[in-house]
Amino acid sequence: MSDAEDRLREALPRLGRLGAVVRFDLGSDGMWVVDARSSAPVLAQVDGDDDAACTIKISADNLIRLMDGSLDPMLGYTLGKIKVSGSKGVAMKLVSAIA
Repeated sequence: MSDAEDRLREALPRLGRLGAVVRFDLGSDGMWVVDARSSAPVLAQVDGDDDAACTIKISADNLIRLMDGSLDPMLGYTLGKIKVSGSKGVAMKLVSAIA
């Protein structure tokens, strides 16, 4: 289990109100999906496409920094360290829940 996966698992209880599926594309560290459409969100590793409302492309190191609070989400987005496709509203809700 990687540090990024551990961090995502730790964040699951805070994502119960997200109401969406979010894909984390961590490049060579894999692709993870958080299904937070129910009050008990689930994390799963995936290989291909799914029905995610939003995809966050970020390195595993930057995801950990984001969740630790050492990477500002807006600065990371502006500098291209965080790329978002799909619903920006879901991405903003997600960041407020995990950062």
